[in-house]
Amino acid sequence: MQQDLAGRVALVTGAGAGIGRATARLLAARGAIVAVNDLKEELVGATVDEIRASGGEAFPVVQNVASRDGIAQAVSMAATEGKRFDILVNNAAWVRYQSVPEIMPETMDRMLDIGFKAVIWGIQAAVEEMDAECGGVIVNVASTAALVSAPASVVYSGIKAGILGITRAAAAELGPRGIRVNAVCPSAVPTEGTQRNRNAERDARRVARTPMGRLGNVDDVASGIVFLASDEARFITAQALVVDGGITFTNL
Repeated sequence: MQQDLAGRVALVTGAGAGIGRATARLLAARGAIVAVNDLKEELVGATVDEIRASGGEAFPVVQNVASRDGIAQAVSMAATEGKRFDILVNNAAWVRYQSVPEIMPETMDRMLDIGFKAVIWGIQAAVEEMDAECGGVIVNVASTAALVSAPASVVYSGIKAGILGITRAAAAELGPRGIRVNAVCPSAVPTEGTQRNRNAERDARRVARTPMGRLGNVDDVASGIVFLASDEARFITAQALVVDGGITFTNL
C-alpha cells in the first residue's frame, strides 16, 4: 500500500471502534502517525495495539471530546506528541433515535455536544495547530441522514445536516489558509454502535434497495475518509462524499 501520508499526524476522534477505528488503521497503513482518541482507555489501547502490530505508528489520546476544552486538549495532545498536526477526522458521536414526543433535553444535549459542537470546537482547535504554510485537512463524518431521513431521527438528522453546513462554511473560510474541509455521508453500516438499531429483516430490505447489492462496512467508509485526507483530493473541498452503495440517490 502506498505511504503517501508518511510523517503526517492525524487525530481521529471516536477511534476506539467502528468507523473511527477503521479510519485510524487505514491512515496508519498509508504512513500517517495516528493519534487515537476515545473516552475509554481500553478501546483506545486496542486500536493503538492493532496499528502497531501491523507496523504502523499510533499513540493514545484518551479524552472526552464532548466539550470545547476536551476536544482542544485532544488536538493539543496530538500535536505535542506528533510534533506537528495535519489531519483531523471528526468522527465521534453519541446517537439515540427518538420520535418527536420522546425527545428529551438531556438526550439532545449530549448528541449536540459530541456530534455537533465538538465538530466546531475541533475545527477551531485544529486551525491553531496546523502549519500556516502547509495547511491541513479536516474530514467530518456526517451521514446519509443529512440528505434523506426516517422516523425517529429528528435530532440525528438535524445534527448531520448541520455538519454539512459547517463543512461548507469552514471550507470557504479556511481555504485561503490551505486547509481543506470535507465530509463523508455513510449509510448505515454494521458497527458496535449501530447494532441496537439493526435486525435481519431491516438489513435485507436495505440490501434489496442498494444497487451494489450489499450493506456497506466500516472499511468502505474509511476509504472515503482517507481519500479526502490524501493529496489525491488536493483540489477537493466543501464537498460531501456519499458512501452508500447508491441507495440514497436511486429508487430500486
